[in-house]
Amino acid sequence: MSRALPMQLLRAREAVMRRFRPRLRAMGLTDQQGRIMRALAETEWVDMMELAGRSCIHPASLSRIVPRLVERGFLKRRQDAKDARRVTVALTAKGRTTLWSVWLESERIYRELADELGASNLKELHRCLDMLIESLGGVDATVPDLNEI
Repeated sequence: MSRALPMQLLRAREAVMRRFRPRLRAMGLTDQQGRIMRALAETEWVDMMELAGRSCIHPASLSRIVPRLVERGFLKRRQDAKDARRVTVALTAKGRTTLWSVWLESERIYRELADELGASNLKELHRCLDMLIESLGGVDATVPDLNEI
């Protein structure tokens, strides 16, 4: 089992997140909340389905997490003018400030990882992971299917 790819990927994720998680917790954020905010940093308004894909979080989970971030003042949401069923979200100024603080610490952690692994090894790891994701279906394969729950 130790060589099973899903288990290795889970263990690698956990090992990496141990570096990032303390800063998220210090800001009062969970891993998923941090991913949502990070995904929104790259855009203005985005609809919930696109956000699910960008953050690799199932839409049903996202619909429970986003209201908490709105209540805390990190996100704002609005209904689409053309389709009232479609909700879009964006970071608030408070959300961007909070994310910036996390971002600065993340950059330090990335530098440490590059030093520990070697910059070329880290680059190769990213390349291999991108290749794996693409060969298994690309971005569409990174969000759980509604039928898989």
